[in-house]
Amino acid sequence: MRVRVGHEFRIKVEQPTPLICLVAPEAARHDDFTAPEQVTTNPHVDVHEYRDLFGNICRRMVAPAGEFVLRGDVTLNDDEMWDDVDFAAQETRVEDLPDDALIYLMASRYVESDVLSQQAWDLFGHLQPGWGRVQAVLDHGHKVLTFDYGTASVFRTAHDASKGGMAVCRDFAHLALAYLRALNIPARYVNGYVGDIGVPKVDAPMDFAAWIEVYLSGRWWTFDPRNNERRLGRVVVARGRDAADVAMLASFGPHQLLDFTVWCHPVDETGQELDGMAFGQETRR
Repeated sequence: MRVRVGHEFRIKVEQPTPLICLVAPEAARHDDFTAPEQVTTNPHVDVHEYRDLFGNICRRMVAPAGEFVLRGDVTLNDDEMWDDVDFAAQETRVEDLPDDALIYLMASRYVESDVLSQQAWDLFGHLQPGWGRVQAVLDHGHKVLTFDYGTASVFRTAHDASKGGMAVCRDFAHLALAYLRALNIPARYVNGYVGDIGVPKVDAPMDFAAWIEVYLSGRWWTFDPRNNERRLGRVVVARGRDAADVAMLASFGPHQLLDFTVWCHPVDETGQELDGMAFGQETRR
């Protein structure tokens, strides 16, 4: 299967404004590109790439005064497999965790695992450790939160989300991360592309998606708090402690977002978009 992913930001700034954008597919997927990613700006400016502390690809540029457009587009080969699952996967004792997993036990800007610690143990401490307990955390999120695309807020934290109400995918992710870290289970925030491939198409604007990865049985596993189901055709963009680490567009000065478009869909060898429901039905595990 081939999947085409991309984005286009259109902003307006009153003066030349430095930007840092985390929108490139992770380096691990670059061998899957059918051709180099097409990255353009209008007006044209120099784009410099570097890696942040988490290994994410960051694009650095200065938007000139006026309207500015950043666009990226690439097609990838995908193995057409659903997210891996192992119901027997076990939690790892803190003293046995690899050093680089320990940061994902700590509280962070949007993930107040310290504040929610007692609540996490009250809700999930009696459950058998392992995959099933992680799944119970996600199920709880769906009991207290209702997805509403129009309710995004940069101020809503995991503690806010724990009180219930309307939420977007990042809120589902932050709440799950807070409970898991409070239970001493390393868990990290992920954003990227997830299209309606192999599942019924949703009548809603396409956007970047947020999910999580959880450390069990010596490796990281994908869990999707928002959809609470396995998916195929995911394309990771960035990983971090929470959304603050992986902002898609950070501007060092005021900007107005005029338009924002995201796409993620299967295509044939000519680039023609295909029906997403035609994929994944035989290879789901």
